[in-house]
Amino acid sequence: MTKKLIENDLTLAVAQFNPVVGDIEGNLNLALKAHNEASEAGADLLLFTELFISGYPPEDLVLKPSFIETCEKALSKLALATATGAGIIVGVPIRRKGHVYNAAVVLDGGKVIAECLKFDLPNYSEFDEKRVFSAGPCPQPVEFRGMKIGLPICEDIWNDDEVAARLAEAGAEIILVPNGSPYNREKPELRYEVVKKQVLKSSLPIVYANEVGGQDELVFDGGSFAVNANGTLAFQMKHFQSELAYSRWQKQNGKWSCVSGPQEKMLHDAAADYQACVLGFGDYVNKNRFKSVVLGLSGGIDSALCAAIATDALGAERVHAIMLPYNYTSSESIRDAEECAKMLGCRYDTVPIAKPVEGFEQALKPLFQGTKADITEENLQSRTRGTILMAISNKFGAMVVTTGNKSEMSVGYATLYGDMNGGFNPIKDIYKMQVYALSNWRNNHFPMNGLGPKAAVIPQNIIDKAPSAELRENQKDEDSLPPYPVLDDVLRCLVDEEMSVSQIVERGHPRDLVERIEHLLYISEYKRRQSAPGVKISHKNFGRDRRYPITNRFRDKN
Repeated sequence: MTKKLIENDLTLAVAQFNPVVGDIEGNLNLALKAHNEASEAGADLLLFTELFISGYPPEDLVLKPSFIETCEKALSKLALATATGAGIIVGVPIRRKGHVYNAAVVLDGGKVIAECLKFDLPNYSEFDEKRVFSAGPCPQPVEFRGMKIGLPICEDIWNDDEVAARLAEAGAEIILVPNGSPYNREKPELRYEVVKKQVLKSSLPIVYANEVGGQDELVFDGGSFAVNANGTLAFQMKHFQSELAYSRWQKQNGKWSCVSGPQEKMLHDAAADYQACVLGFGDYVNKNRFKSVVLGLSGGIDSALCAAIATDALGAERVHAIMLPYNYTSSESIRDAEECAKMLGCRYDTVPIAKPVEGFEQALKPLFQGTKADITEENLQSRTRGTILMAISNKFGAMVVTTGNKSEMSVGYATLYGDMNGGFNPIKDIYKMQVYALSNWRNNHFPMNGLGPKAAVIPQNIIDKAPSAELRENQKDEDSLPPYPVLDDVLRCLVDEEMSVSQIVERGHPRDLVERIEHLLYISEYKRRQSAPGVKISHKNFGRDRRYPITNRFRDKN
């Protein structure tokens, strides 16, 4: 059917939703429901995010012909829905002439009316799209009900600041950008700067629609927004929440401008990081259909923060905390763990490990005869705890939460098959001092849509006391490691910034200390390869972002 041309008024709906990778039918149903709602609200056009039909990133799934076929069948069903109501722009992988593309497809009148193909395929950090997609041509404007729209896809606007200007020269009146832009703590502000630069070059308004939700290590924070042709913020949607939002646009003197739309606040710093941890953790558990989680609650700050994140993500009834005391576990730690569980409202049990540890020691006694007790016996404690938590997981189907922070993961201050046991780590990309910052933030704030108590959830004594693994008498972390403020600064330089040893020394750190930390970082790579995935918070996490060889004799002598 012929639909009314858009002349001076446009109602645009942006679907900032949480698709599931591979759940093509589920994602299609989300899209159909949103189309019904947007059409009833009088929207002319409904904009979805990058690769919404398949979920993003689909990675090697797009190499399976049957996967692409299923996506295209879903696209055809969605197109039929546009026989009435709003038109649709949706992201989907498609195959054309033997090549697979990352596409934004325009649907209207019950059919596909245009296809735009992503041309700048990111191949850095968490991205490796060149591995699975072919690059399309630079985009040209597409016509929708009489207006011309530019449709670059995500990375298309990041590296070439003339993309929007070329679209304007080709006749585009407005630019709509579907995105799958993962969160890191610098990203929300950076996106705005990227879009504003394109706007000022082109004198066209740009709408930036971003996915929300967790996918393995990645978290998509939503925060969709638009910038008017004069560089002012047109609208801002929520961060870390699914929503269908509407904006009204008017054309005056040949230029489109936004006259109404959502005006939410951009999240920053600890608030954003904590929300990312909660969303990423909750989606990993729920999308993989775990009914509950279990974790060792030691009375230390790392496990307390993980328990808080788990409770906020899942609700207290789905979190099971276990205290696993041994001879070196202090009464203070036992009290702190119990109080933390009580504040969270989650189930709490105690499983002493003295007898199983002694059983292992007795079994090994003939082999260890004549040797001195050392880190081996300390690791037996940790591995006993890991075995018990995995047994509980096997028996009741609860996923084990592992609780090591980024500082520990960097220098190998963790035990394989012990405290590193687990399915997912919500603080894997959080340095120790950031653990303190997030714990303090949570005690004074309540996260959006959080399912935990609207009160402080981490005992102050856990925050105040010196950290200890409690694997030997009077042990403190600083017996083996530099003070955490020092360690974290050196690690940020080595890991996040890839600085040389000399550059770090110029910051005021002793060379022997920096070289020691660099050595620990390199020799711990084999542990990290075997660690659970965890939420990506920084611009360089362990996993997708940093791929160092395990066998590696390089040491920085500069």
